[in-house]
Amino acid sequence: MPIEVHKPGLSTTVQDAGRSGYYDVGIPPSGALDQYSLTAANHLVGNAPDAAVLECVYMGPEIAFTEPATVAVTGADIPPRINGEERPLWEAFPVAAGDVLDFGFAKAGARAYIGVAGGIDTPVMLGSRSTYKLGGLGRPLEAGDVLPIGAHSGDVAGRTVPEELRPVLSKEVEIRVVMGLYDHVLAPEGRKNFLGSTWTLTPVADRVGFRYKGAELELVERTPPFGAGQDPSNIVDAPYPIGSIQIPGGVEPIILHRDAVSGGGYMMVATVISGDLDVVAQSAPNTRTRFVEIGLDEALAARRDYRQRAQRVAGLFA
Repeated sequence: MPIEVHKPGLSTTVQDAGRSGYYDVGIPPSGALDQYSLTAANHLVGNAPDAAVLECVYMGPEIAFTEPATVAVTGADIPPRINGEERPLWEAFPVAAGDVLDFGFAKAGARAYIGVAGGIDTPVMLGSRSTYKLGGLGRPLEAGDVLPIGAHSGDVAGRTVPEELRPVLSKEVEIRVVMGLYDHVLAPEGRKNFLGSTWTLTPVADRVGFRYKGAELELVERTPPFGAGQDPSNIVDAPYPIGSIQIPGGVEPIILHRDAVSGGGYMMVATVISGDLDVVAQSAPNTRTRFVEIGLDEALAARRDYRQRAQRVAGLFA
């Protein structure tokens, strides 16, 4: 049962839970930036939690269904419409052959996830259907594309995620971080300003990284190590964890996300905890952001809470 792309939206890609095992050779995990919304969309339509969906940014696509299907849209508040009539978010709804799905204007958040019963059945590349544009593994949708849908069974229309299990989308957020590995390069006042300032997300916010503007951060005076560049934030090349925060030159922190390069020569002053990467993903430009330092024990507890919340969604439809 293929679906036909009439309009691709701003940047709509096929994404699943991501590909693992290749970061050491420079291929990032990719996958949905908001993993919770991905799994929720799949549970709503009866798919495995890691099945492929469509991730759209700020502006949804226009797609037509050639056969009856069940669809769910999660993540950002970008209202879905069938033949011009609005449908609910976070709820599975039926579509008929010939129906056209499009979207209204984004009200909150940045990325919506379109799950279709059976999953988007594009080719598997290195263990995943996720698009990694920079590496030539897939590309954003284009008008005229035809996307195959996998086999499915059962009527799941009407499934819904209750309000208490839906994320809160805000223009003011707190992002929890673990400081290090190179936070010692920040002068004491620079560290204070990094954690004490309110940062504003710039329009430079995509699957590779999210750049913020705000205070200028003082760095310690030092001679860059042999083999590093001359920028005061340069280090000898090191691996970059997903969620790590660079501050080239001491200005405009950049949070690296799921399409980021695997290493380079800029210091990483902190790393966003895994449970808050979805919050970063749903940040639209001009979102006011504060970085909150926590310890490893708190970060592990937050990860457990995050996973338990996803398990609660799965349990609704077991």
